[in-house]
Amino acid sequence: MSVKLLDRSLVLDAVRVTENAAVAAWKLAGRGDEMAADQAAVDAVRQTLNELDIDGQIVIGEGERDEASMLYIGEKVGRGGAKLDIAVDPLEGATLTAKAMGNALAVMALAPRGTLLTAPDTYMDKIACGPGFPPGAIDLDRTPAENVAALARAKGVAASEITVCILDRPRHGDIIGAVRDAGARIALIADGDIAGVINTADPDTGVDLYLGQGGAPEGVLACAALKCVGGQFQGRLVFRNADERARARRAGIEDFDKKYDLHELVRGDAIFAATGVTSGALLKGVSRRNGFVSTHSLVMNSATHTVREVRTRRAV
Repeated sequence: MSVKLLDRSLVLDAVRVTENAAVAAWKLAGRGDEMAADQAAVDAVRQTLNELDIDGQIVIGEGERDEASMLYIGEKVGRGGAKLDIAVDPLEGATLTAKAMGNALAVMALAPRGTLLTAPDTYMDKIACGPGFPPGAIDLDRTPAENVAALARAKGVAASEITVCILDRPRHGDIIGAVRDAGARIALIADGDIAGVINTADPDTGVDLYLGQGGAPEGVLACAALKCVGGQFQGRLVFRNADERARARRAGIEDFDKKYDLHELVRGDAIFAATGVTSGALLKGVSRRNGFVSTHSLVMNSATHTVREVRTRRAV
């Protein structure tokens, strides 16, 4: 089944899921308890999904089957209907939320059954850029300097006009040094690499390229968004121990060195929704005023290449 054939109400259903998760997490913003904020978002996602007329299966969630309080991989949700893969990060940026810092999101993608990669909970080396560049403009196997130079040539600008988004982590020290040596700007982010990847597709952010290592599940979610708006992405799974390799095998992955592109991670059409928990470059956070809670969301549909900005007010 193609997303084109799905009921159009599913687009707004997706937003309802992320809105409810964002509001639930926001109620715990600044409280210093990452786990509580994350669990509140998980509970809101599960409850809302189970109210929808879908036959959904979690392919990317918060844990595995033995972690039943989380949205585990393989969990069935919904009251019956269209058979869907569901990738969800109920709270991307639990630390950000606990500290009331910006850029926390509730994120979800929906796609026909069997079209989203069931990415194990491991790291992934990633590179991404937005639309408008020729195919092959970026390559995970090139050096950071080579990728910066390639994008600069494609844009017709100097390398100094390229901005690269990178997670601010010690493991990225070599990448950060190489990008600066290449003459490019760096936009460091404290957390939230889904938003970091999506920012490459939004001209208002000024970000041209995303580089670095982050969660593999977040890579699939980011690809669902890029599928809707255009762009390029490559990723390769990173395994730190035998347990992570075993986790990958349970997800059906055998080639541990494979370099995935966007269309291998998301093999068909997809719907992507995100709601801001705390305000950031992509979305405004939840706010409360005069008895109403307001949310700011994006919902994208790759079948129609549409991006809708949704602002909702609800009484509290």
